[in-house]
Amino acid sequence: MKVRDILKLKGDKVMTVRPTETVGTLVHRLRAARVGAFVVSVDGQKLNGIVSERDVVGCLAEHGADAPGVAVEAIMSPGVITCAPGDSLTLIARRMTENRIRHLPVVEGGVLAGMISIGDVVKHRIAEMELEAHVLRDLAVAAH
Repeated sequence: MKVRDILKLKGDKVMTVRPTETVGTLVHRLRAARVGAFVVSVDGQKLNGIVSERDVVGCLAEHGADAPGVAVEAIMSPGVITCAPGDSLTLIARRMTENRIRHLPVVEGGVLAGMISIGDVVKHRIAEMELEAHVLRDLAVAAH
């Protein structure tokens, strides 16, 4: 299974936040969207960075009560690891594990094309494994 297969099922909507928005705004948007990360983008197309719940926690630890007024660009991760629609789930799972990240923006032709989370990868890998198990059971039953 490929990244594009997941995007066909879940959609290609990417939650973005502008670098100049505040952490306070970000926190409310993360909660409303029920997601763990937003892509930071000036125009909703190009990737400027990524910001996650972990970044918000770090901001709280550093800035305390002033954290809600901090600009997102001050806490975002600018060097974003991405993936492409043609990447396999095995590659994506390895990339996420090795880099200890839970979200990968999908980029095609330099433009945001979606977002993949570790939950998406696990859900689809489980479905693949269940299908394989059913096929093997059917083969075993047919062989007897």
